[in-house]
Amino acid sequence: MSSAPEGSTPRRGLPIRWRLALISAALTLFILSVFAIVVGELTTSRIRSDFNGQLVTAVDELQPRVKVTADPFHQTIDAPAPKLLDDYAAAEHAVIRISLRDGRSISNTKNAPTLRIGPDTSPFETDGYRVVQRLIPIQGSGGAFAVLQYARKISDIDATVARVRTFLAIGVLGGSLVALLAGAWLARRAMRPIDQLTRTAQEIALTRDPSRRIPQPAADDEIAELARTLDDMLQGLESSREETEAALARQRQFVADASHELRTPLTSVLVNLELLADVLDGDQGEAAQSALRSSRRMRRLVQDLLLLARADARREQPHTPTDLSQVLIEAAAELEPVAGEHRLSFDAPGHVLVNGSRDDLHRLILNLMENAMRHTPPGTSVHASVGTDGDDVVLIVEDDGPGIPDELRDRIFERFVRGDGDRGGSFGLGLSIVRAVALTHEGTVTVEDADPGARFIVCLPRAPGAVSLLDDPVARSGTGTPPA
Repeated sequence: MSSAPEGSTPRRGLPIRWRLALISAALTLFILSVFAIVVGELTTSRIRSDFNGQLVTAVDELQPRVKVTADPFHQTIDAPAPKLLDDYAAAEHAVIRISLRDGRSISNTKNAPTLRIGPDTSPFETDGYRVVQRLIPIQGSGGAFAVLQYARKISDIDATVARVRTFLAIGVLGGSLVALLAGAWLARRAMRPIDQLTRTAQEIALTRDPSRRIPQPAADDEIAELARTLDDMLQGLESSREETEAALARQRQFVADASHELRTPLTSVLVNLELLADVLDGDQGEAAQSALRSSRRMRRLVQDLLLLARADARREQPHTPTDLSQVLIEAAAELEPVAGEHRLSFDAPGHVLVNGSRDDLHRLILNLMENAMRHTPPGTSVHASVGTDGDDVVLIVEDDGPGIPDELRDRIFERFVRGDGDRGGSFGLGLSIVRAVALTHEGTVTVEDADPGARFIVCLPRAPGAVSLLDDPVARSGTGTPPA
């Protein structure tokens, strides 16, 4: 049996081919057992009947040859010599005994046991022998009779019956084994087209490519009908996927275009609101400030949607060698005024270059640090650092807050997922943007427990040919807090 490919669900229980083979073998065993019982009983009955018939034939053939004569003057009875009886009985391993009606022996074969005399001439059993007897007139006795007994051991016939039953049992077991092997072979051949369908379906599940075709069996049977049905289903799924991808592409294009077009009027609105907020006082000034805050949030949302739309459409910003340490310093400086009671610190030791978009990398670091502040209570620390690991540049942002709930750990990078501890009224796009930026820069982002708190690790490939100060043994590392 072929093993299941990697990624597939392990099989439980016996495969169908072995179940079919076992059912076939069980039915064969039942049929052969019934047949063996019937044949065994008939054969045993026939063997015993033949055995009795042989006894009767033997004693009937011997009876005319036996002459018993009485001598009344000497009061003796003459009978055939034991040697003559031994020669006759030797071929069948029988015993012969000639005796008077009172049981006194006249002549017998060697080692013949004393056999009781039956009431008539019918075969009977005694002392482990099957006995047939005949009456022989004693000549010169005036009408007296002697008893001729011809007997064979019952164990002889029992041994023959046992051999017959053994042969039948061997035949039943052998036939069942042959049925099992033949059933397995036939079931394997019958299941081969289904195995091909299964392997193709598993490959399609792994590759997620419904454009592949299902192999069509040569025979026009139920399996061929199943293959055609699956093939039609895959064609329908492929068409549906193409339509869905086209709809998603149009949707992404719309979001990107709408976000791009909204940036210009939003910028104008923000400029006018900033002017109004500067010249208005009182309630009007408060209203202008509130509108300004909402417009800034709207601009941030538009920028987030635009970035995600570009990532979905694989429309990347131009990549240039960028110092990630400098980007970290700028992001920390931007967050310092709004950090409140949070303690921000960073470790940016030198020129650590990656090939990327400076604005997108700035957004990545900003979102990670904002996320840490948003989900940790006031007074906790948020620390960011940049380093190298072989050919990778590693950015780490960690906090000493409550950590990530287990129910959110698997969905934390999905869009519009927000934790219960969100204190900033976010849209739930921050970490999805982090992942999108990391992927567009051929990097990865992971999260792990910091004990206490959470630690986000972003790995990006180094810019080709870049050498950072970390590679210089005499370089000094720069550690500090964001500038005011």
